[in-house]
Amino acid sequence: MSYRGANLRGVGGWVGRLLRLDLSAFDEIRADPSATLGAVMVVLGASVMAGIGSWLWAAQTDGVTASEVFFKSLIAGSILQTLAWFIWVYMVFQVLARAYGARTDFYELIRTMGFAFAPVALSVFVAIAGFTVPFGVLSLAVAVLLTHFAIQASSSAEPQQALVANITGFAVFAVVMGVLANIAETDTVGGLAPGLFFFDLDF
Repeated sequence: MSYRGANLRGVGGWVGRLLRLDLSAFDEIRADPSATLGAVMVVLGASVMAGIGSWLWAAQTDGVTASEVFFKSLIAGSILQTLAWFIWVYMVFQVLARAYGARTDFYELIRTMGFAFAPVALSVFVAIAGFTVPFGVLSLAVAVLLTHFAIQASSSAEPQQALVANITGFAVFAVVMGVLANIAETDTVGGLAPGLFFFDLDF
């Protein structure tokens, strides 16, 4: 019990430091194997928050079935987004290792990139009418920015190499999430995706 408490405090401390843009936290996260599970939990937790945002938006929107959004976007979407995030990390690893020959470790990338995904939790504010797209875009933009620094902390890649790897990984992640958003659509709004990806951007 004390170990779990200490671990949760460590996760919360790292997330707090990163949200304050204390990038030195990445060096600690990278070097701590016990942070791997915490990183995955951060990704899942942020995805759940994004799903809650979609669901709350649906609950106050006429013509949208909130209960259906709850199961598709919040429950299924959160899990699927977490799995899609692993593809993002894997693509970054492959680009760095194969295209650039950079020294990197897959589990170190999981740890640092997982914590860098924390700002996606801000997607809960897509529930605010009129600010759906701004909050959705902001949360993803900050996560991508932090992920760039996470990659640099976890590899020997040059900044431009980390940028190319990150853009490649995020592009694949976005395509996967876009496909999921079009699967089992809820009242023509969105399907199996939480947060910004739930919405048709022409609504």
